[in-house]
Amino acid sequence: MMLGDIAGIVAAVAFVVLVAFCAVPLIRLGKLFDRTAQSVGEIAEHAVPILDEAAKTVSGTNAQLEKVDAITTAASEVSQNVSALTGLYAATFGKPLVKVAAFTYGVRRAISRSLSSESESAK
Repeated sequence: MMLGDIAGIVAAVAFVVLVAFCAVPLIRLGKLFDRTAQSVGEIAEHAVPILDEAAKTVSGTNAQLEKVDAITTAASEVSQNVSALTGLYAATFGKPLVKVAAFTYGVRRAISRSLSSESESAK
């Protein structure tokens, strides 16, 4: 055997050792990818029911909001009706009632002045 043959064998053995040394991290990386794929699959299995439940919740919330909208519309209409009724009451009874109150106040005041002037003249 020649020196070149020995060098070739040493180089081949070194190459095999280098390939084995590099293969260990690659095998570990492959296992890591397998675990990652498994984890992603499990997450997907759990995410689908959660998304379905969220969709149901949003749908139920929308239905409730439609009911609340109907209630607030009815309350707004009642408020407008009460406001109109109050305005009608004020226009119908308010001014005449104020006039009657002013008239009665004037009559009471005139009577009290009349009575006070009679009592002063009687003295």
